[in-house]
Amino acid sequence: MLFAGLTSVIAKAGLKNVASDTGIAVRTSFVFILIWLNVFVFNNVKDFSNLTQKDILLLGISGVTTSLSWIFYYKAIKIGNVSEVALIDKGSIVITLLLSIFFLKEIFTWKMALGGCMIIGGLLVLTLK
Repeated sequence: MLFAGLTSVIAKAGLKNVASDTGIAVRTSFVFILIWLNVFVFNNVKDFSNLTQKDILLLGISGVTTSLSWIFYYKAIKIGNVSEVALIDKGSIVITLLLSIFFLKEIFTWKMALGGCMIIGGLLVLTLK
C-alpha cells in the first residue's frame, strides 16, 4: 500500500519536464531490471521450464493490458491531478471483482458486492463536482 501510494506521487513529480511516454519508458526500464534481478536472486530461472504456450499467451496479453493501463495512467497524471486519477484507477478493483467471478469462477459473496458498491460510491463522492 505504501509503495503503491508513493508510485503515483513520485511519477507525477518525475513527469514535470518530460512527456508521459518518456517517463513511462524510464520507469519501465527500472521495472524490467528489478524484476529480472528478482528472478535470479530467488533462483526462479528454472521455473521457466514450467511455462506452457497458453501460460505465455495469457501472460503476454496481461503484459499488453498492463502497458495500455500504464500509458493511459501516465498521460492522465501528466495532465490531471494525481489524487483524482489515482482514485479513478482504483475503480479497477470493481472490474477485477467482476472478471474474477465470470472468468476465474471465483466465489461471489455479498461482502464483495457491498464492498464494490462502496468503492463505486466513494469514487462518485470524491470525483463529482
